[in-house]
Amino acid sequence: MLKQSFKQTGILVRFIVRQDRVRIPIWIISLLLITFSTAISFSGLYENQQERQAIAQTMLNPVMTAMVGPSEGLDNYTNGAMLAHQMLLFTAIAVAIMNILLVAKHTRMEEEDGQVELIQAFPVGRLSNLSATVLVVCGTNVLLAFIIGFGLAALRIESLGLEGSLLYGAALGITGIFFVGITAIFAQLSESSRGTIGFSFAVLILAYLIRAIGDIGNETLSWFSPLGIVLSAEVYVYNYWTPILLVGLLALLLLVIAFFLNSIRDLGAGFLSSKPGKIHASLFLQGPISLALRVQRTGLIAWAIGILVLGASYGSVLGDLESFFKDVDMMDALLTQVDGFSLIEQFIPMLMMVLAMFCTVPALLIVFKLKGEEKKGHTESLLTRAVSRTSVMGSYVIISIVTSVVMLLLAVVGLWSASVAVMDEAIPVRTLLEAALVYLPAMWTMIGVAVLLTGFLPQFTGVTWLYYVYSFIVVYLGALLQLPDWMGKLTPFGHIPQLPVEEMDFMTLSVIVIIAITLIILGFVTYNRRDILG
Repeated sequence: MLKQSFKQTGILVRFIVRQDRVRIPIWIISLLLITFSTAISFSGLYENQQERQAIAQTMLNPVMTAMVGPSEGLDNYTNGAMLAHQMLLFTAIAVAIMNILLVAKHTRMEEEDGQVELIQAFPVGRLSNLSATVLVVCGTNVLLAFIIGFGLAALRIESLGLEGSLLYGAALGITGIFFVGITAIFAQLSESSRGTIGFSFAVLILAYLIRAIGDIGNETLSWFSPLGIVLSAEVYVYNYWTPILLVGLLALLLLVIAFFLNSIRDLGAGFLSSKPGKIHASLFLQGPISLALRVQRTGLIAWAIGILVLGASYGSVLGDLESFFKDVDMMDALLTQVDGFSLIEQFIPMLMMVLAMFCTVPALLIVFKLKGEEKKGHTESLLTRAVSRTSVMGSYVIISIVTSVVMLLLAVVGLWSASVAVMDEAIPVRTLLEAALVYLPAMWTMIGVAVLLTGFLPQFTGVTWLYYVYSFIVVYLGALLQLPDWMGKLTPFGHIPQLPVEEMDFMTLSVIVIIAITLIILGFVTYNRRDILG
């Protein structure tokens, strides 16, 4: 009986591999390029131990600990310890995102589209689709782990030994497999792909926040986060394998639960069933804007809470950061002083850039929701009414723009409210607002790119995410990796004035806004001319 449940899994594995013959290699190559280029850059940036120890001292503050995690290697900041400390967490998050999207696509998303029902019309086992998905995606993680492990060792960089390199790859791979299990469970619980992805991302964000709070306050708390457990492996320092095995056991348990839930539920159903709607729509649902907002209501609320908590988590460590600057005399030599501004105020641009990048994600998801509604045939049904294409796309664009503003404001509220409670002299809320809202033109440009691709080349909307990741790397890590200035200028975030340290540049911001408006207009024009998906 059990054997019949997995019948034809091999054929489905080959089918999924063929479907993702472009998607998976792009993910793997991107992660490899980021990892290897960073390792090579670090070895060239700091030529001696004194320079590495100097940068290690700048990492000894609560903000950096919350962002990248702690490290026992700060006392002997080798190339390997630096790579693991500054890059392992962010790369693990990228791997987790890859796994969430891949698993959701081949489980709940294909179930929504009717593909799983079509496949199960043939002599295929009940658990074959899930097992094929798990095999392919877990295999991708194993392949990634081995390539990164042996690849880092093959670079022959000092302190990047074989064991540490293999552990670095294993940490990334096991993080991915853990989120395979998480997403597989939510694919059974939720009735929609949106819910599956949303719940999975919520777990990822929660894992990051728990780790951040635990790392700066209570180390025991970090062990309740898979990211915290993985970082405790102390790659290239002590090379502990036990945390990797622990996360592996948790991942195995999650997969067993996912298979059990899949075996007892009906096709198309979910254990978290949606409540039946009202027979008659309210006055609030009389237009495309209200409809689009209603469809994405749950996701927006979840993102709003997450952004508020994220802002508060950063604000809560500013008091410790203030004390850190007072106690450590050498910080004056390590950080460039700007006349008239405290060292904390000089950290504000970096914090706001990170928060703005996070706030861009829900705004982009709203635009891409239009493509998802098209593929399900919902947009076609809507257009049979007295509704134009312009009003349909316009509703998503308006909500996206408003969301970008609201999310930034929530981030500022969280940051300011938490900082007031922990700082002797709180940062003026006006300073934080100006430093945050100045990023809106860059966020709107990213929205413009998404709108243009949705209208002109909907099959290539994923390019927006590649551009987003590129923007984050060159803006956030550009100075650290000593990347050329022109690379940062290829992204709108690289042109934003760093308030409050720099002067406001209205001319540059106006140009960015004009570019954003142009991209959005082109997106509307091309959307009105192309065929509707479905």
